[in-house]
Amino acid sequence: MATAAMNPSSFVDFTLNEIQVLTPNTSRFVFNLPADQVLGMTTTSCLMIKFTNAEGKAVIRPYTPTSDATQKGQFDLIVKRYDAGVMSAHIHNLKIGDTLALKGPMSKYPLQANQHESVSLIAGGTGITPMWQVISALLKDSEDKTKINLLFANQTAQDIILKSEIEALAAAHPDRFKVTYVIDAAAEGWTGETGYITADLIKKYLPEAGSAGNKVFVCGPPPMMVSVCGPKGPNFTQGEVEGALKELGLTIEQVFKF
Repeated sequence: MATAAMNPSSFVDFTLNEIQVLTPNTSRFVFNLPADQVLGMTTTSCLMIKFTNAEGKAVIRPYTPTSDATQKGQFDLIVKRYDAGVMSAHIHNLKIGDTLALKGPMSKYPLQANQHESVSLIAGGTGITPMWQVISALLKDSEDKTKINLLFANQTAQDIILKSEIEALAAAHPDRFKVTYVIDAAAEGWTGETGYITADLIKKYLPEAGSAGNKVFVCGPPPMMVSVCGPKGPNFTQGEVEGALKELGLTIEQVFKF
């Protein structure tokens, strides 16, 4: 069994090997791993990234890799650059050969095969990364029968990251995995949904949400979290369910906020 290259107790430096531009503000950053080691992620978990800014202060943020947990030799991080994002700017300024300090994994929601009859995933932008961890882990498990339903919102069709990978899995598992895309405003050639994720949209495309045996996972930018499920509570607690999911009658026992 492959050993983990990452340490949950201390930061370890990993070297950047490749940068793949996905959209004007989003790139895939590929980091080296020893040939006989995996990164060490679990489903679901994140890692912490740290760097020291110009004032000498440590900046630490959580990210979820998008590469397979069993992959050896390298791992991927998909990062969108935000105008006010200190960490995202730091990562986007890295050059090939630079290092990034990581620590983890940090467990979020330990998920096992067949733990739920169905999972409803509501993602916005790069909030797809923990959802991708769920999707790929469950569909890769030949013993798992969980039904997976993804509602994925973005500003434009060009902003949809991991689209080809998502659609490949949906085509390979049509009886288990369905995806619906939503973009902010209609564009030429777009035939999908437009606007924001509302209670009506959730009811239409995730009818199983809130039913017995179902778990709803939500991840996206803060405004989406507020409108869909409410913000997380203090000290990394889940907080109460608010927004569209509260309107649909869901409770915190039925919802997990990444």
